[in-house]
Amino acid sequence: MQELTSSGIGKRLAARKLIAASDLDRSFFEGSNIEHLVVCLEVDGHVLAPLQNAFPLIAVAFSDKGEADLRERLTLLGSLGTVPELPVQRLDPDARESSFALLQALTEGGIGRLARYSAAITSELALLRREREALLENYRSLEDAFQARNWEPVSEIFAHDPYSDPKDEGIGQLLANAYVEQLLPVSSLGVAGFALHLHTVPPTSGELVVALSYLESGEGVAEWTVPYAQLVANWNFFSLPRACGGAARTLRLRISATGPDTAGLSLGYPIAGERYSARSEIAHPDLDLRPLAFRVFAGLPGVKPASAPNMIAPSNLLEGQFIVDYRLAVDAMSQIADVSVTPIVPEFQTVRFLDHEHAVVCHPLPSGISAGAISRAIEPGTISFSASAVIDHPEGAPAAVSFLLAPANSNARSEVAELARKGTARPSAFFSGWREVSAKQAVNINIQLEEPVRGPMDLVILSRAVTESVDFSWLKVSGFRLVKQSAEIFDARY
Repeated sequence: MQELTSSGIGKRLAARKLIAASDLDRSFFEGSNIEHLVVCLEVDGHVLAPLQNAFPLIAVAFSDKGEADLRERLTLLGSLGTVPELPVQRLDPDARESSFALLQALTEGGIGRLARYSAAITSELALLRREREALLENYRSLEDAFQARNWEPVSEIFAHDPYSDPKDEGIGQLLANAYVEQLLPVSSLGVAGFALHLHTVPPTSGELVVALSYLESGEGVAEWTVPYAQLVANWNFFSLPRACGGAARTLRLRISATGPDTAGLSLGYPIAGERYSARSEIAHPDLDLRPLAFRVFAGLPGVKPASAPNMIAPSNLLEGQFIVDYRLAVDAMSQIADVSVTPIVPEFQTVRFLDHEHAVVCHPLPSGISAGAISRAIEPGTISFSASAVIDHPEGAPAAVSFLLAPANSNARSEVAELARKGTARPSAFFSGWREVSAKQAVNINIQLEEPVRGPMDLVILSRAVTESVDFSWLKVSGFRLVKQSAEIFDARY
């Protein structure tokens, strides 16, 4: 093996000048063993551009004039923002040899290795960037070629037509209280979108929530949260930003809904196999060997599909994430605790759980805040929470409703008292804000978190009066939907 001498290392580092000095001190470095590492900032020049082949890590001076000039040049260099601020080290001209040996060890040792490594990474990144630009240009050329030849970039590859059986009861309650899942009987490769058929769309407020994921890994692809006002009683098309690429996998649709009324999701003709029948965690006779009515469209893998009328874009892209929808457990909801903060002692129960409706009632009082807490209802990893609220009496007075997510080890009543006193929640809690609700129209309340919660949290449902009267103001909250995010692969249930 060839011996690695200091001179050999120096030659390889000659293109990288790591020490800055004033041109006034140039004579001190001439003929020394670190001359190739020094960039001398000229006295009469102005540093108006980044230095070429130089990334100084330290500045050195041997004289007062040299130090003053060096600091002036470094100020000009710093204004460019190309290198960090450099420390100026004053050296003794009589001890140059020892100083040079130390500087050489510093720059050609660990820092030299880091400099070489950084230069190699920079070169590789430049190559990768050029390759990426070439790849994108090839994709654009390919798309242009498809359009120039009038080839259809997206085509229908599978369809289940809607079928209405006289015995159908409707699966609206499944969408509100649970979910409906459907496996797509096609490979994921090239899938660019799908369509769902709705036979009715309610005029009330609410949302249809559709999630697309890979069955084998549970990894999410995309999620659509669509208000009923954007849906039609016909085919509704859901598009992906780019057709699915990678290995061929199985796609799974999961559909749920929020609001007092749910959209009429159509079913297809009966089929012979159970695998591609629609299913839910709650048994329902309509799902007996019946798939959903849907269509699947495919295009070129990795290519953006052509735009089509009434296409609904995803609300969230879930690539690399594993998304799980879950509902509040009935046992936990039945243990809801009254944590109201009010000077009034009512003659009736203000907070209670409605077992047959999977709902919570929280009646406001003329002053203070009525509140019910469900202990440890929010699981770790939860990223969003939503529910529907309405005054459950035709003559009920309006009220304001909100949600509070508080740490499981906190005192829920204390959290409510803090909110009542200051109008804002503590930093450790998440507050949805107040929304006014009446008997005429239900409202949806959502909490979207910037990052998943790290530990279990209590859910607190709050209400307060908005007028002088709270007569018949039976505030009912239902349709709890929670989404948690995980990076771990979980077992499929098919």
